[in-house]
Amino acid sequence: MGVSAAVLAVLLLSAAAVVASAGHHDYGDALHKSILFFEGQRSGRLPPDQRLRWRRDSGLHDGAAAGVDLTGGYYDAGDNVKFGFPMAFTATLMSWGLIDFGRTFGGHREEARKAVRWATDYLMKTTAKPNTVYVQVGDASRDHSCWERPEDMDTPRTVYKVDPSHPGSDVAAETAAALAAGSIVFREADPVYSQRLLDRAMAVFKFADRYRGAYSSSLHDAVCPCYCDFDGYQDELLWAAAWLHKASRRREYREYIKRNEVVLGASESINEFGWDNKHAGINVLISKEVLMGKDEYFQSFRVNANNFMCTLLPGISNHPQIQYSPGGLLYKVGSSNMQHVTQLSFLLLAYSNYLSHAGAHVACGGGGTAAPAKLRQVAKRQVDYILGDNPLRMSYMVGYGPRFPRRIHHRASSIPSVAAHPGKVGCKAGAAYYASAAPNPNLLVGAVVGGPTDATDAFPDARAVFQQSEPTTYINAPLMGLLAYFSAHPNPAEWADD
Repeated sequence: MGVSAAVLAVLLLSAAAVVASAGHHDYGDALHKSILFFEGQRSGRLPPDQRLRWRRDSGLHDGAAAGVDLTGGYYDAGDNVKFGFPMAFTATLMSWGLIDFGRTFGGHREEARKAVRWATDYLMKTTAKPNTVYVQVGDASRDHSCWERPEDMDTPRTVYKVDPSHPGSDVAAETAAALAAGSIVFREADPVYSQRLLDRAMAVFKFADRYRGAYSSSLHDAVCPCYCDFDGYQDELLWAAAWLHKASRRREYREYIKRNEVVLGASESINEFGWDNKHAGINVLISKEVLMGKDEYFQSFRVNANNFMCTLLPGISNHPQIQYSPGGLLYKVGSSNMQHVTQLSFLLLAYSNYLSHAGAHVACGGGGTAAPAKLRQVAKRQVDYILGDNPLRMSYMVGYGPRFPRRIHHRASSIPSVAAHPGKVGCKAGAAYYASAAPNPNLLVGAVVGGPTDATDAFPDARAVFQQSEPTTYINAPLMGLLAYFSAHPNPAEWADD
């Protein structure tokens, strides 16, 4: 056998191993852990049923300096700031997963609802004052200069808000979207709470629409460069209107979308989906109305969604928006690539679901078409990559599988817990733990890190490389719905609707 043949044989065996492992992941276990991660991100007074016991109460006086109660909510990533923009997006995505795939959550449905409620309870506090949304707690630059546990933090818990004099249509509208989506999640489980969420969502949206402006202009020094809104606030207004229409079925929101489709650029910038850019999500969400035969007027949104899906399908589009690594990972240039992986995979799965129910396919340029199963296959391949079907044979979810990141960029995980080290670890004292080559002492179970950021499928597992080793709530949020679906439908051969 020649060298080339030997290499080919190795490649074939490697490919066969990947195929053999596909479908054999314990998606239910991964789902449980992905939800558990949010307990590690909690701020405020922890409840008696807290399962990640190495975390303790933190941020108990948040908002006090401004005369408001802003305790609770989530830390966005490995730091100790509460950023309202990504937190609201996280809540919206968690809710969307429960709305579309709630039945497949099985016994994990209630714990997923609790994860949503930890966010929506906080968002209700941030919006309790009319025409005001509190959008951040913590001085980001001061916080990022320290490496300390949330239980010990002594950096300023500065409060930032948007109001008529300092508009923030983007963060306010995303907050409205989160509250509206949450109202659907709790419609049956807690009707009174659901109505409160919806009423508040409508009020917050009215404020966002009336006092227009980007919060990164009003609060530039506080929110940039961490969560600047580079894409403008127009997409968030449409996104919120779409969720309010879905939650309330009120004609005024349908008319708002119809009236503002062009003005607010529904067909522009459909090249990604995340906390900053909602365009692809808007079009997928609204297309359901068309595919269900409820609103032919919105046909343009389905065309936009179709075109976007085509750009994600390898080998089908002549104009792909993203690339794939040799190991099969979807990637976009930049940091924290797994946010793109989970968010775009969720859109693929959600849209495939809508297509299946309508008996429809995706039509791409050049005569190519894709059945719903193709979209699911691409999404499942990404989930499997995260769980270990990759060249490193490494799970990018902490605590899942035999090999996973041990040195994640996360303060609470990397410093001994209060139980193990009761004494305070000050701002600079934590630097020794940051620089250590030792694994983190506390497992942030379920955390999915930024992962490989280029075409090499490489991962250093080092705290200092935060672009790859830091977990975020908005990586995990859409993954919950994906894992729930594949836990109930792990075998592609059973996707009979295609």
